[in-house]
Amino acid sequence: AQKAAKNTVFVAGSIGPTGLLPKDLMNTASRKKALDAFRCVALALYEAGADLLLFETFRYLGELELAIEATYGLRVPIVGQIAFDEFNKSGDGALPFEVAQRLACMNVDMVGANCLLGPEGIHVVGEEMLKAKKPVLLQPNVGFPRNIEGRTIYQSSPETFGVCAKRAFKLGIAAYGGCCGTTPSYIQRVVSAARMIGNSGIKISLPSEEKLSIKVSKINQVNKDYSRSLLAEKIAKKEFIVSVEIIPPVGIDLKKAFEQLSLLENSGISFVNIPDGPRAMVRMSNLAFCKLILDKTKIEPILHVCGRDKNILALQASLLGADALGIRNTVIVTGDPPKIGDYPDATAVFDLNSIGILSMASNLNSGIDPAGKEIGGNTNLVLITGAEPQAFDFNKEIDRLKEKIDAGAEAVMTQPVYDLAIFDRFLEATNKLKIPVIMGVLPLSSAKNAIFLHKNVPGMQIPDSILNQMCAFTDRKLASEFGIITSVKAIKNFINGISGVYLMPSLSQVNGCLEVVKRAELMALSKK
Repeated sequence: AQKAAKNTVFVAGSIGPTGLLPKDLMNTASRKKALDAFRCVALALYEAGADLLLFETFRYLGELELAIEATYGLRVPIVGQIAFDEFNKSGDGALPFEVAQRLACMNVDMVGANCLLGPEGIHVVGEEMLKAKKPVLLQPNVGFPRNIEGRTIYQSSPETFGVCAKRAFKLGIAAYGGCCGTTPSYIQRVVSAARMIGNSGIKISLPSEEKLSIKVSKINQVNKDYSRSLLAEKIAKKEFIVSVEIIPPVGIDLKKAFEQLSLLENSGISFVNIPDGPRAMVRMSNLAFCKLILDKTKIEPILHVCGRDKNILALQASLLGADALGIRNTVIVTGDPPKIGDYPDATAVFDLNSIGILSMASNLNSGIDPAGKEIGGNTNLVLITGAEPQAFDFNKEIDRLKEKIDAGAEAVMTQPVYDLAIFDRFLEATNKLKIPVIMGVLPLSSAKNAIFLHKNVPGMQIPDSILNQMCAFTDRKLASEFGIITSVKAIKNFINGISGVYLMPSLSQVNGCLEVVKRAELMALSKK
């Protein structure tokens, strides 16, 4: 194995359980026999040159602890994994956090779970194990096995497996693999997810030295050009920005969307964010919707550009097309995976993540395409990026934001944050980066709405104090009022440290957002 690996990857020695039950290990003789057996196998693997010892598929925590005890004195990294059942318990009743905590006390290098559970079920286990502050490895089965006509079938596709791996990496899981039912096609998806989260997708090559100087001078000139858009002018003049999100319609009926736009326009709102199929739901092209808004209202649309559905060619075409249509304001994001949407079998592209798309757009603003060729002029796109103040790995999120700024981001719009201390930490970190922060705000409308966001939307953890309060309301109006009050309080708390507010209506109801705008006196700020 090491010869095949050629020192490019770790080779682990795998050790499984004895098959003895806890009652058997209570017998001194049996316990010693098991300890000697574990020591014998661990020593053999160690002497053969294993880079680490992986204890996996243990059902009983007590036996796993005994197995790890047998490695004492061997200078080799240790990984301890439990096979949890559908109730998230080991065979001797230990819950994930307890397992991780007890293994951490034994100084293992990594804790984890494998087998029995599919990728969705094991995600919950991993989330709990992370609380022990140890690196976590997850190796799920390909779904929970079912016996169909005498064959063991694992009902999960490689695509779903890859999506779950990406979700796990974003949560903070250190490593991800596969157990029963996995094949190379499944692991290939995991590798792709790891590369995407690690920013190692297609790289946008920088121009040559000569073209690089052209790029810098053109970007500086463009950024001082207020005529790009009203949004560009406000960013340049450090004026307060208020934008409300409007999601494109599912079909072709634009009536409701334009009724909402009319409400916003009459209230003095100058900008609307138009997402690109949020949560991978199929909707009208947001580029077409932005053009309709530009033609029929006085509001400036902010086009969300994501790498989920478009390869590098289509992304470049979309950016050029948006600029030609007069749609200059953009928010560059990576995008939600298709598996969580209406068409789970759709293929995700992700040629570029948000950093790669920003690099491309920045080059186009310099008059250069990703291949380094001049495009006969330059685009005038305003480049905004996103950020998750509540990201599990906060330092990594800030490092990514630095990369986005280096790639050309002019401002950042955040995910909604309900924990004021977390957002305060984010502002403190971004203050050093000298980039305008537009605070994401989503007024909660009900307990159901709050629980859904907390459980299903990455980067939107809601504190127990707010969740409990929302759940205590039996009257939906009172719950909605509490959501508005919470949002206004958050805005007023940070009003001196932010450059604007990006409001996201709950369930596409803009009235709650307009009430927040009114109570927080945001329109007065935007006119200063």
